[in-house]
Amino acid sequence: MGSKYMERYTEEFRRDAIALVDSTGKTVTAVARELGISSESLRGWYRRAKADQGEGAPGELTTAEREEFKRLRRENREQQQTIEILKKATAFFVKESDR
Repeated sequence: MGSKYMERYTEEFRRDAIALVDSTGKTVTAVARELGISSESLRGWYRRAKADQGEGAPGELTTAEREEFKRLRRENREQQQTIEILKKATAFFVKESDR
């Protein structure tokens, strides 16, 4: 789930805009101006598409890698919460058994 700004344009529109940059040889800024969109948005889409195709900058993450990191962070957060609950439960039962 992205921000409301990322959902403004369809995936098809983004692909077409990226294809325009590749096929016309125009700059990202020129194509963005023609389409009436932010050049920074188009530049981000273009960079992400290139990374997904294996043509990105060294160390740049693909969309799949970004999603995997998000999933792992969420899983890690949930496990940390579970550990905290178990610690509190253990402390409670130890205290109760001492009575």
